[in-house]
Amino acid sequence: MNDTTLGPVIEAWRIRKAFGPTQALGGVDLAAERGQVLALLGPNGAGKTTLVRILATLLRQDSGQARIAGLDTVTDATRVRSLIGLSGQFAAVDDLLTGYQNLEMIGQLYRLSTAEARSRAADLIERFGLTSAAGRLARTYSGGMRRRLDLAASLIARPPVLILDEPTTGLDPSTRLEVWNTVDALAAGGAAVLLTTQYLEEADRLAHRIAVLDHGLVIATGTASQLKDKTGGDLVEVRPGSAGEFDQVVAALRPLAGRLAQDRERLRIRIPAPDGATTLRAVLGLLDHAGVAVHDIGVRRPSLDDVFLALTGRGATSDPTAPPTAAPPPRRAGRKAVRSRT
Repeated sequence: MNDTTLGPVIEAWRIRKAFGPTQALGGVDLAAERGQVLALLGPNGAGKTTLVRILATLLRQDSGQARIAGLDTVTDATRVRSLIGLSGQFAAVDDLLTGYQNLEMIGQLYRLSTAEARSRAADLIERFGLTSAAGRLARTYSGGMRRRLDLAASLIARPPVLILDEPTTGLDPSTRLEVWNTVDALAAGGAAVLLTTQYLEEADRLAHRIAVLDHGLVIATGTASQLKDKTGGDLVEVRPGSAGEFDQVVAALRPLAGRLAQDRERLRIRIPAPDGATTLRAVLGLLDHAGVAVHDIGVRRPSLDDVFLALTGRGATSDPTAPPTAAPPPRRAGRKAVRSRT
């Protein structure tokens, strides 16, 4: 890697890309440093995969510039490819080779010596729990096994830059944790990692910085804590037990009407609570005065899904073409049910 890696290793400036009348990217800027995981968070259709393909030299932008380790992804594409490991949304493995042979072949394509390619293949086969299947043809692998093999292939050359496009989709919890641990280790070893994901907890768990992408634009950047601060702090979440009770709760909380975020479909009502327990007591008092029973109520910290809601008007996993809603998709419940008098 050249001396330019003392600065950002992954860089993009004003990247634009359209497919006919559809704008996929509308002027994206981002940067990731060595030893840093940058998570690109957004729903399907936000432009994440288009950006990944541009950074990986698989697609040319219409305008703007992208660099990997100081090398232009268009004019220095061949050199860029030697520096990156890429794992796309779908496992790219050769069905006619065994798992071990797939990794050995990738190592040779990276111009590793035969001995080194074999050694790294064996290490990755063990790391990703594929030892018992190493000698089987990849076409016999399950979807999760193929995904693990694809991830292993992206690491065979120990690349200084790793681009992972929704890497844990379809993986079981234990393998997903293994991938997380691997990403942690790569960043700790100095690699720059760009991770796209729809999993809010994945971005929260792994990322040093997060860029929120929506309709082809970066609408916010920062650490998970910085982004969560955009929601205004804690929330009181009220969950009525039925649609009829939902209306009763809304009526009871009319004095707080300007602060309510209503999600009738999921039977959730949320109220910003910068003062935490004080707001909770006020809500409980209004419910008790109206004699309204609720299924569940509690104070909780905002999630990254709440951040996406605050920025876009919808949850991060919802359809990007759908109109904004008043509250994000379901998350974990607050404290156990509190019932007022009936």
